[in-house]
Amino acid sequence: MRFYPGVSMITLGVGDVQRASAFYERLGWTRSKRFSNARISFFALNTIVMALYPRDALAEDSGFSGDAGIADGAFSGVTLAQNFGAPEAVNAAMRDALEAGAVQLVCPCPTHWGGYHGVFADPDGHVWELAYNPFVPAGPDGSLTLDL
Repeated sequence: MRFYPGVSMITLGVGDVQRASAFYERLGWTRSKRFSNARISFFALNTIVMALYPRDALAEDSGFSGDAGIADGAFSGVTLAQNFGAPEAVNAAMRDALEAGAVQLVCPCPTHWGGYHGVFADPDGHVWELAYNPFVPAGPDGSLTLDL
């Protein structure tokens, strides 16, 4: 198995990125100035990252549709991610997920932001992104260190 027991990133689909970002900043969390913009916000949470992204765009990027053959067909608005050190590792992890019974939502491919990813749903419809991000390299255990 190429999976490690962990999560690199949690992305929350939100109705208003600026409103949601302000909420987390009021809690004392620090938004990354380097990676955040009007469309997405990133917060460092020890060894993982939380992103806030428009809910409809998150569903679209995740390849989610009600006819994907998973659970009740409803998108939860949350994705979990494992980050890897190379596109080939993403491909291998996707093969493992499919062999374990996952439903592929997005075939591993280059992203619009310069990375590489694939997306699958587990048997209960929880959406996982497998990603390589050349701008935020993953540690050997998938951990991310975000410049604030």
